Amino acid sequence: MDKPLTAASTLDPVTFEVLRNAFVNIVDQMAEQVRRTCYSFVVYNRDFSNALCDAEGNTVAQGNQDLAAHVGTLHYTCKAVIAEFGDDIHDGDVFLINDPYSGGTHFSDTRVLLPIFYDGELIAWSQANGHWADMGGSVPGSFDVTARDMFKEGIRIPPVRIWRRGEYCADVARLIAKNTRDPDAIIGDMDAQTQATRIAGRELLRLCEKYGGDTIKTAFAEIQDYVERAVRLRLAELPDGSWETVDFVDQDPAGEEGLIPIRVRLTIRGDQAEFDLTGSHGTIGSMYNCAFGGTFAGIVSGMKTFFPDVPLNAGLYRALTVTVPEDSIVSARWPVAVSGFVMCFEKIMNAIFELFSRIMPERAMACAFNIEYLQTGGYDKRSAARPYFMLYDWLAGGWGGRNGRDGLGVTASCFGVGLMIQPVEGQERLCPVRTDKLEIVTDSAGPGEWRGGVGLDKAGTILDVDNCVFSYFCDRERAIVWGIEGGLPARPHGLWLEPPGEAPRFLGAVFSDVPVAEGARFWRGTSGGGGYGDPLERDPKRVLEDVVDDYVSLERARRDYGVVLEVVDADLAEYRVDEAATRAERAHIAAHRQAWLEEDPAAVAARYRAGELDMYDVIRRHGVICDWGSGELLPNSTRDFRAQMRERCVPHWQ
Repeated sequence: MDKPLTAASTLDPVTFEVLRNAFVNIVDQMAEQVRRTCYSFVVYNRDFSNALCDAEGNTVAQGNQDLAAHVGTLHYTCKAVIAEFGDDIHDGDVFLINDPYSGGTHFSDTRVLLPIFYDGELIAWSQANGHWADMGGSVPGSFDVTARDMFKEGIRIPPVRIWRRGEYCADVARLIAKNTRDPDAIIGDMDAQTQATRIAGRELLRLCEKYGGDTIKTAFAEIQDYVERAVRLRLAELPDGSWETVDFVDQDPAGEEGLIPIRVRLTIRGDQAEFDLTGSHGTIGSMYNCAFGGTFAGIVSGMKTFFPDVPLNAGLYRALTVTVPEDSIVSARWPVAVSGFVMCFEKIMNAIFELFSRIMPERAMACAFNIEYLQTGGYDKRSAARPYFMLYDWLAGGWGGRNGRDGLGVTASCFGVGLMIQPVEGQERLCPVRTDKLEIVTDSAGPGEWRGGVGLDKAGTILDVDNCVFSYFCDRERAIVWGIEGGLPARPHGLWLEPPGEAPRFLGAVFSDVPVAEGARFWRGTSGGGGYGDPLERDPKRVLEDVVDDYVSLERARRDYGVVLEVVDADLAEYRVDEAATRAERAHIAAHRQAWLEEDPAAVAARYRAGELDMYDVIRRHGVICDWGSGELLPNSTRDFRAQMRERCVPHWQ
């Protein structure tokens, strides 16, 4: 599929660097065009990515804020268009594709592609990918967590032409848009992405005029070769060997209670990295499956995180091989539902974080929080026209603690750190939903010698609506964000709903199409990151600072870190470490924590229901997973969660 490594560069170093950066600049210009002219609030908040590819569809350059989940898939969709149309590709054509079974991610990620010709020769492709907020299907926002096949997820777009030799195919565009709940936004975003690809075409042709077409094509090849050489040199410096781990999706809603494993084995042989996901679970009865494109993107993104200074293009892909089991949760095939691919994608990324943490401990990092989406749809009664509205919301959260540093807090997820968190003022203007609270959550970070970053809580009220429904696309309610090297877990995800005149009820992290009435209140939160290192080894002065900053409560300082603080002046946030009490508390925890992890799970759950234990004790001390609404024990999930704590925590406790 890809060209072999060439022996040496033929461009002088100055021209090479000028063109390499010029190509990235072109992609960044595409991003500016998309953001300034898009129609949907989702795309406006940077749920999009762009790329410049060579004539064969290999990625040459991506932008500085492109999303990790799109990385590693844009070349596949480009190659799918080339394979579909072959010699029937002409100057003035523009193509569209969103097919996850052809190397994409999910139906919402819709890609616009422009072939770029110079002197009559196809020399490159520009590609703009945007997350369209609704693709049709059974629920507003198109994320139906109960979907077992793609027919509930929306319209599947194989490679099609939307411009033919400079003539707009309006009928094709309307056919696609009219199958969604917001056709005007679809047409608007399609146009914005198309114009972005044309900006890339214009700028690339300007470079061709200045340097010559042959020089540009040579630069395309040499930039990929350069990245391949750089990656292989880095891999060759690492020890040969194999490392493996497992992470989990919370559940199969159509199956038995229990965590769903994704297993990753990394083998380094010389200058090649091999990723084998054999042993991962089969496809499940929800949209939380991943086609190969999303799996490949997760592997590339996870690996690239540990080589941050290496540019990203198809040269990196040549230095790795990927093996996946057929018809598994990481290699779903048509027509299995895959709109929730990101739940697998982020598990793959975090598994790779853990594996490279063992190989490169100086860059070690614990598990990051999981991205989550709340999708609310209905009719907006604030206007006489009663337009259909969709609130498509995601939150920031915490990344894992690192070797020598605390994790980043209130940050976009590893799905894509370029993703902006939506401003509530814009949401309230567009949708009849009021935000009542948006704040950092004390104790949400996983404790460790280096704690995780903190997460958020967000609460709101439904205002003037008709036929309003909620869907929640999330995970880590049960496979809770974990720590490494003795670090402890963070907190579970999930959403609470309080209908008017009723008691609040916990809906969890996986539900779709739940009716919501005017006046209903709801709240949800994101997890912090997992802890790194034994929390009993954290400097008590750092724990004191965390309490001052309201990242950690007085109670959890004692119970998680064994640090006892005296209150000097609560109003001024002045505290003092009680050194004798701290030594005693840490000795007590060290003497008992392995036994706590072996206590009868049913008895622990009963104590939680009785109010004798709080949620953090249940998770961090006892490794028990419950239904966080009812308090009922989830025995299979507890078994798998405890097994991972025994591997990631116990061997590193003094």
